[in-house]
Amino acid sequence: MAWQDILDKLETGEIRAAEKTEEGWKAVTSAKKAILEAFREGKNVDYSGIYEGFVDKTTMPPRRFSTSDGVRLVPGGSSVRRGSYVAPSVIIMPPAYINTGAYVDEGTMVDSHVLVGSCAQVGKRVHLSAGVQIGGVLEPVGMNPVVIEDDCFIGAGCIIVEGMVVRKGAVLAPGVILSASVPVYDLVQKRVLEKGEDIPEMAVVIPGSRPLRQDFAKDFQLSAQCPIIVKYRDESSNASLELEDLLR
Repeated sequence: MAWQDILDKLETGEIRAAEKTEEGWKAVTSAKKAILEAFREGKNVDYSGIYEGFVDKTTMPPRRFSTSDGVRLVPGGSSVRRGSYVAPSVIIMPPAYINTGAYVDEGTMVDSHVLVGSCAQVGKRVHLSAGVQIGGVLEPVGMNPVVIEDDCFIGAGCIIVEGMVVRKGAVLAPGVILSASVPVYDLVQKRVLEKGEDIPEMAVVIPGSRPLRQDFAKDFQLSAQCPIIVKYRDESSNASLELEDLLR
């Protein structure tokens, strides 16, 4: 299948850059290869007359939406790139950026200053609060992108990179940083998640720190940041998120 056809199908959601399997989320290498081929084939072009002052690849123009798409793209500097899927009922507040290969499902809020990186996967009814950075991965083609499953709440300023998966219904408090190289501590289950392990369903994660044990670190009372699971969602925490429906 030609790269043009694959990018078209990425935009309609017929093809995704990652898919859920019995072993977990896996990158769809054919989709990522098509995106890379599109970059190689493209030439820089001046988009003046359509988007004043912008220069980008001929193969990667910004997407345009109409009322029939059911997407609310609020004026003010946001952009959705060619080859990305944005479902009906998604709201995009300015400025925000959704890169090629990304998938943003129904009912999701993409707030101001949010980045949804290349091939990142965002589920249904997710709230990406202001300043959230969702990492994207194009190369190597076999590397998994970040995945945010359905009904997650991602607080302001969170950073999620290195192919981390946040499972259904999880809540990240503002400022949480998730990467495959940083351990996550589960106070409820009394264990340390393995590096790169999925954030469990319904987990409530806050930013924390742990003391460093080297002598130099002890002398200066240094610590390293680490995410901490402090609870799992219940009726009270769910009620605190009902405001989201009112905001929509």
